[in-house]
Amino acid sequence: MSVVAAALAPVHQHYLVQARQMQALSFVAHIPLVAFAISFPAMVLFVEWLYLRTGDPLYGTLARRWTRVVAALFAVGVITGTLLSFEMGLLWPNFTATFGSVFGLGFAIEGFSFFMEAIFIGIYVYGWDRLSPRAHLASGIPIVITGFTGSLMVISVNAWMNHPGGFHLRAGKVVDVHPLSALFGNTYLWHELVHMYIAGYIVSGFVVAAIYAFARLRGRWGRYERTAIAIPLTIAALAAPVQVLVGDWAGREVATHQPIKLAAIEGLTKTTRGAPEHLLGWYTEGQVRYGIEIPHGLSLLAFHSWNAKVQGLDTVPPSQRPPVNIVRISFQTMVGIGTLLALLGLGYLFVRIRRKRLPESVWFYRAVVVAGPLSVVALIAGWVTTEVGRQPWVVYRVMPTADAVTGASGIPVGYATLAVVYLLLACGVAWVLRRLSRAPLDIAPDEHGV
Repeated sequence: MSVVAAALAPVHQHYLVQARQMQALSFVAHIPLVAFAISFPAMVLFVEWLYLRTGDPLYGTLARRWTRVVAALFAVGVITGTLLSFEMGLLWPNFTATFGSVFGLGFAIEGFSFFMEAIFIGIYVYGWDRLSPRAHLASGIPIVITGFTGSLMVISVNAWMNHPGGFHLRAGKVVDVHPLSALFGNTYLWHELVHMYIAGYIVSGFVVAAIYAFARLRGRWGRYERTAIAIPLTIAALAAPVQVLVGDWAGREVATHQPIKLAAIEGLTKTTRGAPEHLLGWYTEGQVRYGIEIPHGLSLLAFHSWNAKVQGLDTVPPSQRPPVNIVRISFQTMVGIGTLLALLGLGYLFVRIRRKRLPESVWFYRAVVVAGPLSVVALIAGWVTTEVGRQPWVVYRVMPTADAVTGASGIPVGYATLAVVYLLLACGVAWVLRRLSRAPLDIAPDEHGV
């Protein structure tokens, strides 16, 4: 791998950190929208199916209102996704020029999926009262499918960046390219895919539920609010505990294919048998201080073995180590929040199944309000762990990030402009969603239970 990396000519760049921060800012803005795109349309279709099945007008009202949210978030996703696509070429030209033939197929399918999704969202939004009920429901199915295929392509490219294959390098040139093998024959893909899709349902479920939980705290608690919170909250509550098991799978894949990332997650300097796990703490001077040590914990989590050998940071030069504290903090943030969400979900399911009703405690609804934004924080923290933990490589052990970046000198200006654009976009989204939430209901809510 070191010979392959040496074959790629470096590009001198004074603004590497700023370029990475620009890309990170765009990901932070775009990834929550992706989470909604892969999960929320399926929730809307489920509610519309309930409307067709039961004839209850409340489900029809809820589906119509959520459809407007889908359209608004898709429009914002178009903006953030377009900015990301431009950044891929403008900030990282050597990466795209060198490996475009490897992952280009993935982005081509992603682009096709995007246009198909846009077409059917238009049909679905304007098809209410214009199509037959069954035809309208059917027009929403391609939205779910294209949301899946589009994000699948992006995740497959990211999995390839973490575990590259499907090509050879000769004299710095990519040859013998097998795009299908690179994108879909990658064993690293499947845990990333499942992890992200479950995260999508957790985020959309808890965020939507948080809105109606806030309404409950403000005294609005008719049948409409109870139905509107029960559906996304049940989905999120089912997904959150499953994510704990998927996280264990993902951790073992990282231990096998990216041992230095695992070492950074723990702050493990030296290769150790029976390596301990530290909760919290700060990595400094080659060790974790102020943390709670769990003996043999890392070996158990990574390899399901009491005395398994875990590779340390000292097995690679300091220049090839990721920033340990950023990776540690982001990982522990993700795991900590994920655990709390799983416990909250299990508590909700217990009450829902055992007592056949929604929880009544005001503290539960306060927790749901907090769980909404925390789920987004966990989602972003997980991607920080994935991307920063791979550093200093843009393609793991093949191309360093410093060799992929542009040599342009206007990065700080572009960075400031991008920050202003996202600030204005966030204000616009907040205004639109607020207007949608204040729109009058098409039916009057009653006081009957759900």
